[in-house]
Amino acid sequence: MKDAYSLILAAIEAGTYRPGDRLVESELAERFGVSRTPVREALQRLETQAMLVRDGRSLIVASLDHNQLAELYTVRAELEALAARLAARHATPEEVRVLAQMVAEDQRAVRDPEALARANKRFHHQIHLASHNRYLVQQLDLVHRTMALMAKTSLAAEGRGETALAEHKRIVDAIAVGDGAAADKALRQHISMAWETRLKLEAAVDRD
Repeated sequence: MKDAYSLILAAIEAGTYRPGDRLVESELAERFGVSRTPVREALQRLETQAMLVRDGRSLIVASLDHNQLAELYTVRAELEALAARLAARHATPEEVRVLAQMVAEDQRAVRDPEALARANKRFHHQIHLASHNRYLVQQLDLVHRTMALMAKTSLAAEGRGETALAEHKRIVDAIAVGDGAAADKALRQHISMAWETRLKLEAAVDRD
């Protein structure tokens, strides 16, 4: 049985609650079948982590402005590249096979942005684990938790799914042969393309 914090965080990550949505303690308690005390504690914890912000007396799901997104992608690129580099050094043959299988299986979700976004998260988390560095995994968990505050996945852009999976394959190929420099470069290029795609999506919204 998940605790209230995990349940609320999962709902935010799944897009059930989106940036700007108001979270009401009594409604959450009823929705998840828990008492109000753990919900209150969970909301306080999420506020401390900047996942929620105050709007008067209410708590709403936080949103990220352009500068925050740029900062997040900068940090993500550095940490993800380090994870890929370490994975090239430390990943077991079994972990490499799992990564390769993920890339192959994720082809089935290429036309479904939401499913692909979930698969993308699993793929990156597997690389984090393959780094065999618990402190790096903790920091990347924080980064990816904050990414849940993005209202829309960049994988929704036309053609991005196919190119993202091709980028995933290049990352796995580099890890498989133990080439840390190539894994680092491939991961950085992957994050750079994701950021560029998001900038284009933002620009399109602004034009509308």
